[in-house]
Amino acid sequence: MQAIEMLAAVRSNLAKAIVGKEQAIELVLTALVCGGHVLIEDVPGVGKTTLVAALARSLGCTFARIQFTPDVLPSDVTGFTMFNINTGEKELHLGGILNQMVLADEINRTSPKTQSSLLEVMQEGQVTIDGTSHPVPAPFMVLATQNPIEFTGTYPLPEAQLDRFFMRIEMGYPTAAEELDILERHRRNRPIDALEPVAQPEDVLAAQRAREEITCAPSVVRYIVEIAQKTRAMEDIELGVSPRGAIALLKAAQGSALLRGSEFVTPDDVQRTVLPVLGHRIVLSSRAGMKKTPAEVLRGVLRDVTVPKLS
Repeated sequence: MQAIEMLAAVRSNLAKAIVGKEQAIELVLTALVCGGHVLIEDVPGVGKTTLVAALARSLGCTFARIQFTPDVLPSDVTGFTMFNINTGEKELHLGGILNQMVLADEINRTSPKTQSSLLEVMQEGQVTIDGTSHPVPAPFMVLATQNPIEFTGTYPLPEAQLDRFFMRIEMGYPTAAEELDILERHRRNRPIDALEPVAQPEDVLAAQRAREEITCAPSVVRYIVEIAQKTRAMEDIELGVSPRGAIALLKAAQGSALLRGSEFVTPDDVQRTVLPVLGHRIVLSSRAGMKKTPAEVLRGVLRDVTVPKLS
């Protein structure tokens, strides 16, 4: 299956379970073809978990949901070895993280120690249990949900953890028309229960290889570098975008181009992905943080950086 056909089929399948949210779906699919992880932040009940579960069903991937609570331990996530008194041998019990699609539900309700257990697997694609490394299956994607940090019982994710996420997106409330459609669909059964796979894991890997072939002109690469450099020179930003963030923006722009069926990246692809890719990678100064949001500051960056013209 061609990458564009696969993505169109998955998008159509997701629409059977998700009403609206076209932008959120597009961004998640962009992260998928880039091999990145996604942090979905919003209030409870707006469809975060449904989106992740529907994506796993659509791709025929192995799926695990890890419900993060204050009492979850790192070994519950990665796995552990246990001595079997009957056989006299150690037994390996792999954690839920060793699946192709992993829902880290309410990740900011668990302790920082447990949150840190995801650092290695999200960056290196492996977990280490008692000194032995275990690679994750391919494709591998962590989709974490979190409630706004102002909610009771939440632990803010540290910058090192946030940087492991390729994108951070929001779902938002539905419109009145969309909510009417949601209620009508859920009058009898859950639409997600009827979803069938429309693609296989090997199709995802093929789409990721196709993304790598998307051309990015030198002027567009310089445009990405200038955006990253600008975030490091602004008074409103205390911690600017790292080189890892610039690499993520380049990949996201390639993924955006692939989704729209193009063979090359345009400045529009960069601008379309700047906020979800870089918004969680900058830290505002204390003064700016009282008046502005990261999205507002990044929009100012885009206004200040000259947009290249493609021949």
